[in-house]
Amino acid sequence: MMNKLTKIGVSALCGSLASVASASAGTLGVSGSAQATWTSLGGQQTGNPLGMNSALSFTGSGELDNGSTFTVTFNHTDQVAWSGAAIGLTVPGVGTFTLDSGGGTGIDRVDDIMPTAWEESWGHGLGTGIQTVGGAGANMDIEWALSPDMLPDGMTAYISISPKPDGSDNTDKSVAGDKGTSVNGSGYDVLLRTTGLYDGLDVWAGYSQISQDDLTTSTATGDRQATNIGAKYAIGSVTVGYQIQHDAVNARTSGTRYYDNEAWGVSFQVNDDLALSYNVHKSTRAVENAATADVELDIESLQLSYSMGGAAIKIATSSADNINYNNTGTTFDRDGTTVALTLAF
Repeated sequence: MMNKLTKIGVSALCGSLASVASASAGTLGVSGSAQATWTSLGGQQTGNPLGMNSALSFTGSGELDNGSTFTVTFNHTDQVAWSGAAIGLTVPGVGTFTLDSGGGTGIDRVDDIMPTAWEESWGHGLGTGIQTVGGAGANMDIEWALSPDMLPDGMTAYISISPKPDGSDNTDKSVAGDKGTSVNGSGYDVLLRTTGLYDGLDVWAGYSQISQDDLTTSTATGDRQATNIGAKYAIGSVTVGYQIQHDAVNARTSGTRYYDNEAWGVSFQVNDDLALSYNVHKSTRAVENAATADVELDIESLQLSYSMGGAAIKIATSSADNINYNNTGTTFDRDGTTVALTLAF
């Protein structure tokens, strides 16, 4: 009697689950990672060198009656409750429209994409304070990724628009508060990227403009304009890259006039598991006050990554001069080493 009841219960449960699945408009998947780190900063007294990062990414997808598809993603990273989300709609022959919160669209896609064994040269515990080009895409925005049907082979194109790129991330039915007088209008990015010019060559160029108040009471002297141009070339197991950026901040009086950045890197994939890289990023900050000298922030990073299935050991040894664009002494020159164990699931 017990066996019969068990079979009936299981059958009823399976039927209920089937009904739920058939009524669902899409699917939801979950992926994640965890990373444990040990960081040593040369010449400095620090506290506990151990660190941890845990991340979850939820991705939902579905299809409309007209063939359009949609995706919804939201991320929980670095033990915070919420770090970013995006809603995307792909229309056949037109492209993908994405409402994004958290950055990574527009020219923020290419803020620093030099070939590397791990991550950017400035991302390993030194706290460099470097300013890279983010544009409107670094804010809550709507991005249009043009359909490949509209472009030459190997080309991608992105147009990003933010009604007011003030750094806020709003929930539904809400607006940001007044951020002052510097950002008084909208901003937009245009990014073109192609891999169709030559085998192994990846080239991109991006432009951004953000409206800023130019009244005498403003903290800005004009619109904020930025450019990002670069290329990567892969031949065999070696990839080299170079990019330049210009960000005309146009801050009034003693504020920043512009940042000029130059980055290059080379990576070597020794085998399927082992990768090495060397990267350099230089950023010059120029200020409005002529009496204040420009400051160049320099970063170098040597990295190694060794993967073992779902786990990887990563090591970065980095050095930086004039951290936070301060050149008043050796206090702002730092060296650091980070060792990480990364797990993906």
